[in-house]
Amino acid sequence: MTKLSVNLLTAYTTSVLRGGAGMVTQPLLGPRPEKRLALYEFEGCPFCRKVRELLTALDLEAVIYPCPKNGTRFRPRAVELGGKAQFPYLVDPNTGTAMYESDAIIAYLVEHYGAQAAPMSLKLGPLTTFSSLMASAVRGRSAARPSRAPEQPLELYSFEASPYCRMVREVLCDLELPYVLHNVGKNSPSRPAFVARSGKMQVPWLHDPNTATSLFESAEIVAYLNRTYAV
Repeated sequence: MTKLSVNLLTAYTTSVLRGGAGMVTQPLLGPRPEKRLALYEFEGCPFCRKVRELLTALDLEAVIYPCPKNGTRFRPRAVELGGKAQFPYLVDPNTGTAMYESDAIIAYLVEHYGAQAAPMSLKLGPLTTFSSLMASAVRGRSAARPSRAPEQPLELYSFEASPYCRMVREVLCDLELPYVLHNVGKNSPSRPAFVARSGKMQVPWLHDPNTATSLFESAEIVAYLNRTYAV
């Protein structure tokens, strides 16, 4: 089995272990935030995964500030803002709220931007945490790699359960590249606008405003990110 095949297999396994959580947008959505949320997190974190799954369910956008192990670009900022190196760390400029703890963040987001309870996959207590831990173990923990910082955040259209999107997010995380996460899960009301912009309903789709580059296909995106930003 090739390295690429193993990579894809483990990415799929992660989605299976979470029962496809983070694939579907809820039918009822609450108020939309005027300003984008900010989330300090990293891909290998099981607690961060829970929050990203809810972002898909609630069809919420967020600016992602990747904080992988040994990261120097955003980890220090997160510590400066919140006082400790703990992730995920959410900042909501709409309410002036900043908070740790995945379950607390989930409850907050449902209260302010949801119109129904959180998905069952996020309400199973220890079982939710265990399955997320197992999913993280399959892919391993992200570690920072040297990179050039972009002048502007990149944009990624994605949904949490997609294994192809996961592979792209991992590289964005390892290279500490900030990006706007546009969630377009199944049944998302954001999908028509995405199709109008990109030309078709396919994810991942990356737009880099720094180079005016837009790409489908996870392998091409990963190659582009390494070619353009890795040092």
